[in-house]
Order: sequence, then C-alpha cells, then structure tokens
Amino acid sequence: MAKHSKFYVVWRGHQTGVFTDWESCKKSVEAFKNPAFKSFKTEAEAIVASRGRPEDFLESKTKEDPTRSKNNIIINSICVDAACSGNPGPMEYRGVDYKTKKQLFLSKVYPQGTNNIGEFIAIIHAIGWMQTHQVNNVIYTDSMTAISWIRNKKIKTNLEPTEANKELFEVMDRALQFVLSNDMSQYQILKWETESWGEIPADFGRK
Repeated sequence: MAKHSKFYVVWRGHQTGVFTDWESCKKSVEAFKNPAFKSFKTEAEAIVASRGRPEDFLESKTKEDPTRSKNNIIINSICVDAACSGNPGPMEYRGVDYKTKKQLFLSKVYPQGTNNIGEFIAIIHAIGWMQTHQVNNVIYTDSMTAISWIRNKKIKTNLEPTEANKELFEVMDRALQFVLSNDMSQYQILKWETESWGEIPADFGRK
C-alpha cells in the first residue's frame, strides 16, 4: 500500500473531498474563485476536517485595524497632560497629537495651580482646538479626577482662591461653564492606561 506523506481536504473547489496527492488537489482548486483547502498529516484528520467548516480549520487572516495602534490606542486622538511644581505650585498644560506626536497647544505657566485643574482645563482646551479645526478626535488624559469633574459637572478642589491664582480660577470657571452648557457625551474622553502604555505622549517628563 502506497504511503502518503500528506492528505488534502478541499472544501470549495471544482471537486471537493479528500485527496491523497497535491496534483489532484491543485487541479481541483486552480482557477476556482475563493477556494478553500488545507493539508493534513493523517487521513483520519483529513476525513474529520472534510466534514466540518473550512473556517474551523483555516487560520483567519485578520487585517490590522488602521484606526488603532498595536496597543489598542485610538490613533486619531489628542493626549493632554499637566505639569505642576508642587501642590499647589506653578502649573502648565499641553495637548499633543498621538499620531504625529506634534504639540498642538501649550498653556502659559500659571503661578499657582494643581495637576488636576490643569488636566481639566486641558481637556476643555482640546475640545476647543477640535472645534476650531473641525475634527472630533478622542481625548486621552491620565487623570481620572479630571474625567470625573466633567462627568459630574462639578469641580472639587482644595485650592483656595488667592490673588496669585485669580487668573487660573477665571479660566477654570469658563471651562466649567462650557461643561455645564454643552452635551459632553458627544466627546470621547478616555483614561490613558499608563501601566500598559507607558507615559502619555503629552507628559512633560518632569518626574
């Protein structure tokens, strides 16, 4: 009895079934639109496979999602972050395009602020930037506190108003008024997963 090194299953072809040589399999699938076939080491495996669906035995060729990175980060997004020397202390924030890593905006340095206030204002600044440029990208921040302020439409900070932070409180109040007067559900504001993805691209690198 001839010993066969491989057995071929054709699910879609001119002829279907189990074939014991490549030439027969090849003739069955050549010039056939969207053929489905595979080789198996044993006849028993081939017979079982021939009775099933090709999808259960063929590897799916999935294409990479062009809208997401390998880490599942949404590519068309704006990353925001704040830097504060002390708590409170001199504070600034900025926004960076995730795809190009280009800085989109950078605030002035406010003499007395906090990271969470900076992150909150940065999110609203990013929305304003998107409105100006007529895009609606995802916004990433690593501050769950800032996200909660937007969800709850309320700022909860221990920073007391002083002459040194008067301008910052004015900016913060305008940002809150925007949140109160707009449907914030139209904007995707997501948490940047630092543990999985590393530092957010807008990070100032002042650890």
